[in-house]
Amino acid sequence: MAAEPGHLRIGELSRRSGVSSQLLRAWERRYGLLEPVRSEGGYRLYTDQDERRVAVMLANLERGLSAAEAARLVLDIPDSVDAPDASVLERGTQQLRATLDNLDEAGANAVLDRLLAELSVETVLREAVLPYLRELGDRWASGDASIGQEHFATGILRGRLLGLARGWGRGTGPHALLACAPEEHHELGLIAFGLGLRDRSWRITYLGPDTPLETVADLAGSLRPDAVVIATTTAEHLANERPALAGLGARFALWLAGLGANAELAEAAGATLLDLDPLAAAERVAAGS
Repeated sequence: MAAEPGHLRIGELSRRSGVSSQLLRAWERRYGLLEPVRSEGGYRLYTDQDERRVAVMLANLERGLSAAEAARLVLDIPDSVDAPDASVLERGTQQLRATLDNLDEAGANAVLDRLLAELSVETVLREAVLPYLRELGDRWASGDASIGQEHFATGILRGRLLGLARGWGRGTGPHALLACAPEEHHELGLIAFGLGLRDRSWRITYLGPDTPLETVADLAGSLRPDAVVIATTTAEHLANERPALAGLGARFALWLAGLGANAELAEAAGATLLDLDPLAAAERVAAGS
């Protein structure tokens, strides 16, 4: 039986969150973390709010809190309404910018906790995290942000996004193999892309930054993914990789993403260009066009 609109069976909640069904039930029983409703057929169904609570619970555990303390902090955050006031997002975005710019780790994590408790992961990415990263890049290029600020913010956000990505390789949906090009170390956009695909029921194998294309080809040959995605912010990272890219494009559904990818390179490689923001790109790949 499929879940009712806006609700999830525990197996789907487990797949999305990367938390076993047994542990989810334990959190519900011990701490009251989840508040399922009953379907007409008597099935326990979990809401989007439950999914957000699990995401924040995981983030708190990643910070070293005990399960009881992590759950208490989650439950202290007011439940969101069906359509959150724009001020929630605006205020949270401003606070995120301030805490990251001021190297305030605890403050930044607290802001992210609140945003993730009240909004979907995709909304937080689209409206808060990705715009901040674009702005930070522009400010760094113009000298208005320091290298230290850029490294600090990237480290905080990378940790949080990978925490949200736990379990994204599970399930039975289409499979994507993601990698940054050789010498490419900017990976947050690719992680956000993977989260967007995960929310569209794809499975993710993530190889991370600075991945040799021979490694991508070897793993693709064994995993047989439905899509191979290579990301780069600089065209030079792929300038000498055209034969390897063409080899991948001849064998797999290959997509090139990031500011360093272009139509000419994609055409030469037999690939499709993803000249979109990460979440729009995820939607396009999931649609198969």
